[in-house]
Amino acid sequence: MASGYKACVVGAGPNGLAAAIVLARAGLRVEVLEAESTPGGAVRSMELTLPGFVHDFGSAVYPMGAGSPFFSSLPLHEHGLEWIHSPAPVAHPLDDGTAVTLERELDAAEPALGSDGKAWSTLVRPFVEHWQDFAPEILRPALGFPKHPWLMARLGMHVLSSARAIASRFHSERARALFAGLAAHSFLSLDEPLSGVFGLLMAVPAHAVGWPIPRGGAQSLTNALCSYLSTLGGELKTSLRVESLDSLKEYDLILCDVTTANLAAIGGQRLSEAYKQRLRQFRRGPGAFKVDYALTGPIPWKSSECLRAATVHLGGSFEEIAASEKAVRSGKHSDRPFILLVQPTLFDNSRAPAGKHTAWAYCHVPNGSKVDMLQNLETQIERFAPGFREIVMARRVFSPADLEKMDANLTGGDIAGGAMDLSQILFRPTWRQYATSAKNIYICSASTPPGGAVHGMCGYHAAKMALARLGKK
Repeated sequence: MASGYKACVVGAGPNGLAAAIVLARAGLRVEVLEAESTPGGAVRSMELTLPGFVHDFGSAVYPMGAGSPFFSSLPLHEHGLEWIHSPAPVAHPLDDGTAVTLERELDAAEPALGSDGKAWSTLVRPFVEHWQDFAPEILRPALGFPKHPWLMARLGMHVLSSARAIASRFHSERARALFAGLAAHSFLSLDEPLSGVFGLLMAVPAHAVGWPIPRGGAQSLTNALCSYLSTLGGELKTSLRVESLDSLKEYDLILCDVTTANLAAIGGQRLSEAYKQRLRQFRRGPGAFKVDYALTGPIPWKSSECLRAATVHLGGSFEEIAASEKAVRSGKHSDRPFILLVQPTLFDNSRAPAGKHTAWAYCHVPNGSKVDMLQNLETQIERFAPGFREIVMARRVFSPADLEKMDANLTGGDIAGGAMDLSQILFRPTWRQYATSAKNIYICSASTPPGGAVHGMCGYHAAKMALARLGKK
């Protein structure tokens, strides 16, 4: 229906590429314009420390990528994408030298969590068993009637719950700590509404689809999307930064995989001043302080259980993690920050020279923070892996400003596309969601529903809206 129309997608992140694929499949001539020399945005891999050590610049583990209804519908495996699953999706070490793991199989998770296994299963099983119905519901615009009202009503029972409230179902500190680490992905205080449901939305895919890594690095996912787009006739142009939408008048449709602030900045005369002001009012989320490591060997964890997981959550007890996240939400820095650590070369030896390893770790900080968190971050790693510093061959530190220099969408180090709190979740970024004040211009970044994480659904829904309106035109 759309042949003859020409579309432009600004930004080659996963949402931009998803939007481009949807438009190309509908018959449009599509061009993707990417500011950096390599496509992918935060889904890129490169040698950040030493030659031969391949690091993921941004995201590294993809529960929502593997579980994405749109990505799952594409033949990405034919274009080089291979998912690798660690035996346990997540490990969470404790001060007693043990670690609690989140097992991929739900039936295995019950005994692993001991006395809290039954409570855990009761909490997540309905969503795990109905993942094929559940995933499209949670990865869609918030407004509208659900296709599976019973399932969403069950989730709705937890929407306003804090992580603390849900964790109170568990008797052991081990299960409570595990849930705290999952909920802390939200960047919210664990006493806030929505923090609990974010914990659930991290736990459920661990059992339903796993928390896999792409063989060869995050770039493999981006390359597969680019390769598939090319088979549809889509064209990717890199090292081409769009300074103003006024320069893109030859296109019938423009979809922007950029943050709200960046869209306001490049809007030019194409967007109304009132709309650009609304974009500027959209609040950023906290930032990230990230470090990439080249290592002489595996991380020397006190608990060998940590060697079973690609992702390790470091922060100790529920209360410690809650204190860390509350400090960040208050604009402060934690002396004992919650850390997300990924150790991909335990399961993918293609990323480092023989016998060597890579790891990446980050902690949450206030947006735009200039505080050097390296000492605090490594002290937390040493707490659970004594001798860690001794195996570090090289490190690359990224402050929030450094992240933004590498990817303009990571404004102030915000890796989630904007604050994900209750007041901003329904109408992100405005009541128009993907539409803008211009009839043929749309926003399709993580600042739109359903929000952050690598799943491509922001781009998918934005492109579907654009096509529907184009059809009416």
